[in-house]
Amino acid sequence: MQMKPANELLPQHNSMPSGADQRLRLRDYLPYRLSVAANAVSQLIARAYKEQFGLTVPQWRLMAVLADEGPLTQQALCGLTIMDKVTVMRAAHGLVHRRLVKRLPNFQDSRSHRLILTVSGKDLYGKIVPLALDYESQLVAGIKASEIARLDQLLRQIEHAATTVAMAGSPR
Repeated sequence: MQMKPANELLPQHNSMPSGADQRLRLRDYLPYRLSVAANAVSQLIARAYKEQFGLTVPQWRLMAVLADEGPLTQQALCGLTIMDKVTVMRAAHGLVHRRLVKRLPNFQDSRSHRLILTVSGKDLYGKIVPLALDYESQLVAGIKASEIARLDQLLRQIEHAATTVAMAGSPR
């Protein structure tokens, strides 16, 4: 099966205006659709994490990254989660306060510290993972495995393109 180019996957308009007459149709604007989809999923999952485990989405993201990567600085967590410094700092503070994460010295830079999951944090992470995987299963139910793989590939391409554009400055 031959895949269509990305521009053929986007909604087509009968008469696309050009130049100053261009109009943005929000419901067809890919960045908006991605944001809406991500927010819908995050809100669904956030409710469960908050009700069952008392965690915010940023706190869960930090825990998940720390479980995958091991001890990290807050700066590294910002990069891996694509969350701003204040959000990471607040999430980390809440996790440290609950003793789910602890601070370790950072021998490469004494001005910062590394965060690591505590035993309690690892236990809580172990309780959340089945719920997270169940939500993922529900979200992709009825979608073919090949389509899920393609979606993953496309999302990675979009993420890479966004990073590339951000590093280059404003769009062309």
